[in-house]
Amino acid sequence: MTSAPLTPHEIRQASASLPRISLAQLPTPLEELPRFSHRLGAGVRVFIKRDDCTGFALGGNKSRHNEFLFGEAVRRGADVVVWGAQVQSNNCRTTAATCAKLGLECRLYLSKWNQNTDIQGNLLLDYLYGAHVELVDARIGPELNALMAARAAELRNAGRNPFFWDPPQVVPLAAISYIVAMAELAEQLQALNLKASGLYVSSAGATGAGVALGAKLLGFTGSVRLICPMHWPWHIPTRIADDANQAAKRLGLPHRLSAEEIDADESYIAPGYGQISPAAREAFFLLAREEAILTDHVYTAKALAALVADVRAGKYRPGSVVVFIHTGGIPAIFADRHQLLEPTPPFSH
Repeated sequence: MTSAPLTPHEIRQASASLPRISLAQLPTPLEELPRFSHRLGAGVRVFIKRDDCTGFALGGNKSRHNEFLFGEAVRRGADVVVWGAQVQSNNCRTTAATCAKLGLECRLYLSKWNQNTDIQGNLLLDYLYGAHVELVDARIGPELNALMAARAAELRNAGRNPFFWDPPQVVPLAAISYIVAMAELAEQLQALNLKASGLYVSSAGATGAGVALGAKLLGFTGSVRLICPMHWPWHIPTRIADDANQAAKRLGLPHRLSAEEIDADESYIAPGYGQISPAAREAFFLLAREEAILTDHVYTAKALAALVADVRAGKYRPGSVVVFIHTGGIPAIFADRHQLLEPTPPFSH
């Protein structure tokens, strides 16, 4: 559907009617990466939107998500939160922290399939924030979602009021946080008198849906590259468009996205979810050594690798501005440090 672009102020007005709690330290910085850009050698100016600096619970995109998700949980009078993903889930780490802040019981069901279950990284933080953690065999996706729905039903039958990971309900709501984040980014670029030719973010879900819809709402004409960290058993562009459109409906906006408008790139997932690729490893160390900024190996390093590849391939003209949206995830590197340091630590350029 074609509708007139909105201003950042109009986007914030549309979101103001939704329940929301304050968690993240906003706005997050927008920084130029001059040394990193120079190393790419194409004359492109790379900027980074520092959502690793959202502050709450060691930062990341889930702090933005949870402002709206837990606003809804509080509105419903929830007394227990049922959540889950894989063992090193940034989502679950931030959920455990939000529950602690709000005085809610947190029950996490973490898939141990093909995972290191040492108490390190995000898993350690889950325990430190007081979550009740159960490691399960169910795989992330429909199988784990069904398990959580069943646990929520058991709690409801016992007289509790659970808020749980129900994708059709929570994903569009979480996406709204990144529609608002895009308004924030638009204002920062405008203040610098810059126009971005491309945006890069690691997402195959709520964050990507919000970024894609936010870009359309604002009339952004550059490329919006959603670099998928995992394969899902559905057509990712269709699901992202559906979630974005549900988010637009919740905001009372007429704008809609089609699957054809979603650039969801699954080519950077290899060798698999949670496993670093040579290109991601190079991008990780390039940013760390040139700008003293860490990514994680599961999500953000792979999105950064896509940006590096596109810039080197001449996708953008010299002088163009490209923005990398850093969604956090740093605690996971402490649990999987061997992936970054083997076979040979790149201690020199």
